[in-house]
Amino acid sequence: MKHKDKSPDSGMHPAEAAEVNESAALNADENAAGTTRLNEPVAEESDLERLETELQEQKDKYLRLMAEFDNFRRRTAKERLELIQTAGKDVIVSLLDVLDDCDRAEKQIQGTEDVKQVKEGVFLVFNKMRSALQSNGVREMKSMHEPFDVELHEAITEVPAPGDDLKGKVIDEVQKGYYLNDKLIRFAKVVVGK
Repeated sequence: MKHKDKSPDSGMHPAEAAEVNESAALNADENAAGTTRLNEPVAEESDLERLETELQEQKDKYLRLMAEFDNFRRRTAKERLELIQTAGKDVIVSLLDVLDDCDRAEKQIQGTEDVKQVKEGVFLVFNKMRSALQSNGVREMKSMHEPFDVELHEAITEVPAPGDDLKGKVIDEVQKGYYLNDKLIRFAKVVVGK
């Protein structure tokens, strides 16, 4: 019997070894289907690094946005507090002129016996006070002989109406009501006819 010549290291015939080598060459990475190659780990690392960089950038943007919003919130709260603390400043400044007039009127009252001059001075001070309030948006409510309205009036008492036309209407005003820029700031305390 004739023995076939075999390769000493593989125990195969040289023709079989060539066929195996050719088959291995066909199954190499270059011939694999798809886009990912086994011998391209560097590309995967660069994709991972790119994603990590993008993630870090997004985290940084998020932190900056949160810090910016937090600063905005603090600044707005501070401005609001300052506005509340100084909201009445203009009104107070305009009333200080009236207070100065009151001080002058008090000195005049103490130094004179003329009642007519005192009355005139007091009326001037009252008018200045009213005009200062009106210039700041305060106006008084007209209540006399108006129908009683629980949204505007606070009834102190009810009395018999002097006539049928005054039933359910305001017949006396104990304390005036006021508006500030058309918003009710004080109810009128009234007496209502029944």
